[in-house]
Amino acid sequence: MRPIELRFPRPSVMGIVNVTPDSFSDGGLNFEAETAIASARRMLEEGAAIVDIGGESTRPGASAVGLEEELRRVIPVLEALAGAPISIDTSKAEVARRALEFGAELVNDVTALRGDPLMAEVVASSNACLCLMHLRGEPRTMQAAPHYQDVVSEVAAFLEERLAFAVAHGVREERICLDPGIGFGKTVEHNLALVNRLDVLLAFGRPVLIGFSRKRSLGRLLGDPEARRGTTAASIGAALAAFGRGVSIFRVHDVREHVEALTVAAAIERASAAADGA
Repeated sequence: MRPIELRFPRPSVMGIVNVTPDSFSDGGLNFEAETAIASARRMLEEGAAIVDIGGESTRPGASAVGLEEELRRVIPVLEALAGAPISIDTSKAEVARRALEFGAELVNDVTALRGDPLMAEVVASSNACLCLMHLRGEPRTMQAAPHYQDVVSEVAAFLEERLAFAVAHGVREERICLDPGIGFGKTVEHNLALVNRLDVLLAFGRPVLIGFSRKRSLGRLLGDPEARRGTTAASIGAALAAFGRGVSIFRVHDVREHVEALTVAAAIERASAAADGA
């Protein structure tokens, strides 16, 4: 596996396929294996660099899923997509191990290696990339009045510590990216602050992945205090703002729209850089 910067040049889009009945935006849509497989293939055709397969919802208030049930959900999908560019969204080492056997290129662990003591070993023994995400609390409780003294510095300190932990346990630093965890134990204001100060995370020298797609913060920014999700247009707006601040990987539901918008933004950025260097 090449360094993550080479495998996922900026900007790269990661499509989301939740093989769950209860994810916040597409819960149930891809719960049947055949539908999930078709969705993943469509996302790859639309330009996704990789598709993230998950069998356990991490939406606010979600209940935990046992190992056997998570495997039952994702194994048929992983098997059918073997050889395609896929990642596995899991905090369970055994799920990650099985996904890696089917050729998964990246392990996306929302617990940043805290959920399963064997996860670091599983990733380190493979050629896979790893995404470490910040999560305050757990999905069932994370949105119960989240509070920080300084959300940017606290998230940065957490990710710096987890990066050091991963490297100390054998994961090659060049294969790690960081995710500030938009919406995971954070208010609208916290999410905005994190996007505005992404330079703090980029200072660690690792690519940043962001998942603002359809998050309810976007709907609330548009004036609905009870919004459960955001629109595609709002999601693209957030992605473009994050791209302008240096984000490399974008985890999204609407692949084609994000690929097109980010392709144009990248072309403009290159033209600007060329003009500055002329």
